[in-house]
Amino acid sequence: MSYLLAIFGLIVVFGLAFLASSDRKKIKMKPIIIMVIIQIILAFLLLNTKFGYVVIKAFAGVFGKLLEYAAVGINFVFGGMANGGEAPFFLTVLLPIVFISVLIGIFQYLKILPFIMKWIGFALSKVNGMGKLESYNAVASAMVGQSEVFITVKKQLGQLSEQRLYTLCASAMSTVSMSIVGAYMTMIEPKYVVTAIVINLFGGFIISSIINPYTVSEEEDILVVQEDEKQSFFEMIGEYIMDGFKVAVIVAAMLIGFVALMAGINSLFDMIFGISFQEILGYIFSPFAMLMGIPAAEAVKAGGIMATKLVTNEFVAMLDLTKAASELSSKSVGIISVFLVSFANFSSIGIISGAVKGLHEKQGNVVARFGIKLLYGATLVSILTSIIVSLIIK
Repeated sequence: MSYLLAIFGLIVVFGLAFLASSDRKKIKMKPIIIMVIIQIILAFLLLNTKFGYVVIKAFAGVFGKLLEYAAVGINFVFGGMANGGEAPFFLTVLLPIVFISVLIGIFQYLKILPFIMKWIGFALSKVNGMGKLESYNAVASAMVGQSEVFITVKKQLGQLSEQRLYTLCASAMSTVSMSIVGAYMTMIEPKYVVTAIVINLFGGFIISSIINPYTVSEEEDILVVQEDEKQSFFEMIGEYIMDGFKVAVIVAAMLIGFVALMAGINSLFDMIFGISFQEILGYIFSPFAMLMGIPAAEAVKAGGIMATKLVTNEFVAMLDLTKAASELSSKSVGIISVFLVSFANFSSIGIISGAVKGLHEKQGNVVARFGIKLLYGATLVSILTSIIVSLIIK
């Protein structure tokens, strides 16, 4: 039964993408089928085999150590501020982003990350039916983040068609930055974080191939990566420290605002209608939750968490999932977890269009115009990933 539901879910997702397609005649089915098969194989390897267990344990172990090292610096500055037995969210989840940001900067400076991003992107371009630029950008988005990635390809931004620009932005919204992966792993199981990152990479290409199909000619299929301005090693360290701190503070500010706003709206709706705003959203999103393999009895609760991610951000939704985990089955928790690991929310439209506009004003305006379509596609990517994972976990 679960397999039939998953197949039906895939048909619905592809159907919704097909309805929004800009040119249905250009959709290439072969790469899409190949990538769905790759998604299923990778999900199975990561979640159901010893190989996957070893990979995820190693990945989680690395980030666990990084969080320990980050804690040394945090305790030096903020030690004694927290009450015994308590773990303030800002100190334990957000501030480690600063240290991980520094490591990303070092790997960038030593040309290790650009090398990895370029060659993984090249390999991806052989299976996704798209260009080298799109493939590089998807990998780079997962490494350096949804706004910073456009700096690395800014030489080509002005030459891109609207279709290619959509794919670049869709990849940026469907993935997550390595700098905040450690923060996610303190809130949901590492195996779901790793699996979602890998599966979303292909999901972004699949949905973009349906919503915005196009063919890249050999003349257009050129990758020109922008080199960073030459800095000394310690200039670079200082810059990435400040960048990491800005991310931590921005996320903290958004959490304060969104959590408080959601509490206020929930209270107002409860007082007027006798039902919270999140419960209403839960009913709206419950059919999609059931398509993802979540039992009907848990669909409203799951739908509310999914909707919270869409209208606020993934951190707020992960906090809600942590609180609701005891009321959900382990399978439902896993499915919702992978759904939450992406930047698919309304605020990302502004972040991505702003990042592109800062580099090329005309293209930034283009991104702003297809912003809702971008969010629509990225949300379908998250649903697709959840359906694939529902086939694997028991």
